[in-house]
Amino acid sequence: MPITFEKLTHEYNADTPFAYLALDAIDLSIEEGKITAIIGETGSGKSTLVQHLNALLLPTKGSLTVLDRTITADEKPKQLKELRKRVGLVFQFPEYQLFEETIAQDIAFGPRNFGMSEEAALKQAQKMLQVVGLSEDYSERSPFELSGGQKRRVAIAGILAMDPDVLVLDEPAAGLDPQGAKDMMELFVRLNKEYHKTILLVTHDMEHVLTYCDHVVVVDNGHIAQTCDKQQFFKDSTLLKKLRINPPAVIRLRDELNQRGFSLPCDLLDMDTLAKAIADEVKDHE
Repeated sequence: MPITFEKLTHEYNADTPFAYLALDAIDLSIEEGKITAIIGETGSGKSTLVQHLNALLLPTKGSLTVLDRTITADEKPKQLKELRKRVGLVFQFPEYQLFEETIAQDIAFGPRNFGMSEEAALKQAQKMLQVVGLSEDYSERSPFELSGGQKRRVAIAGILAMDPDVLVLDEPAAGLDPQGAKDMMELFVRLNKEYHKTILLVTHDMEHVLTYCDHVVVVDNGHIAQTCDKQQFFKDSTLLKKLRINPPAVIRLRDELNQRGFSLPCDLLDMDTLAKAIADEVKDHE
């Protein structure tokens, strides 16, 4: 069953002089079992959108349905603990989610909070360390001694330890070096393919969207500007340019060549295919 938003509105500081409409009557359907990118300019409403998925924020108007659970604006939600177990949210800054003395205790906090015994929770923590690519040697270290990338992995491990069905990640590769970002994105693909997690990825990095994601949701000034699969999305870079978001390198090269007289198909999305198309067109004009 897809995740659906129906006429959902969220207004910060409603009924005050500081009221701000972050989402305005949006309708949206997100397919389960896929990796979906949520993109848009800073301040467009992306983070507000995803924080509704486990009821960190509640709708001012409208409703959303996630994992057979419907949350409406006119009803105070109950039993949020189960929803937050099934929908895991990893914030942009992992420090917000790290607070225990040791990494093992930090990862085990969620399972303990949901009723798992201390022994079982620590065993789950060890398992999740391996899933995110950290050795058991990290267990007794302080999470605050880690690098940015390692902190992010521990924060993700803490969410995965609760075995959520949906994993929501807000700018998960921000601040990482290229290899660290690649490793992180490949981890999410593995979680999706091997562990069947639905992944929602808030990001500005279009290279990651093109390489790793299945679908794209574009948020613009509190509205849904577009939702489609990535092949359809990258056929035309006009919307990206309007949103002042840099297209992936292969798309920029394709568009530049077409502006200079080439007639390259708009569905070319990787360098190998683009290179072959360029060679074929040059050969035809020899």
